[in-house]
Amino acid sequence: MSVSNAMHYVLSLLRKRTVLWILFIINFLGSIYGFYWYKEQLALTEPKVLTLFVPDSPTASAFFTLVLLLYLCSRRSPLLEAFASITLFKYGIWAVVMIFWGAYLEVRPMMDSLSWQHWMLVFSHLGMAAQAILYAPFYTYGRREILIVAAWTLLNDGLDYGVDIHPWLALSLEPFDHVVGWFTLLLSVTTLLLFSIFAMLPSKWRSQDLPLPRSS
Repeated sequence: MSVSNAMHYVLSLLRKRTVLWILFIINFLGSIYGFYWYKEQLALTEPKVLTLFVPDSPTASAFFTLVLLLYLCSRRSPLLEAFASITLFKYGIWAVVMIFWGAYLEVRPMMDSLSWQHWMLVFSHLGMAAQAILYAPFYTYGRREILIVAAWTLLNDGLDYGVDIHPWLALSLEPFDHVVGWFTLLLSVTTLLLFSIFAMLPSKWRSQDLPLPRSS
């Protein structure tokens, strides 16, 4: 199978309503679990207006859940696509790096420091990042949407590490939260550049046909 044929097969698979429903359910349930995961931090965050910026990963997956719902309804929202793809990729990668970085700094050997919960989070967050990339050919956002999401993302980073509302870190990582902050900023800029490139791809690589036939 050639590369082009493989890409065509993957794109046709991603358009199928069955696949979209499966991903919608997974992301919907994952978002609920993610918000539950943050319940203690949300309860302790003051002032309450800042809670909007606390649950990073579940907010990203919730945005993508809405994007999938729109696709199922044969609709699009360029702004939602931009929010979902950029935050989904960023926080998917961020969480995986934090988990392994924290385990590496533990006194015990790194692999011994990782529990089943860590591995569950690793695979779920890698799945988040993978979804953001796989659906890139379907996105319809442009420069305006990128700029809006960039403003939100950088504001979120500033609040996370400026007023200390970032996701709680492993105890082994706490002494390095300033380094984590700079890494997060670098990851944000890298992600914004990556998805800006997607926005500039030739039209033949983007905006794959929607609406989806209900028989697919």
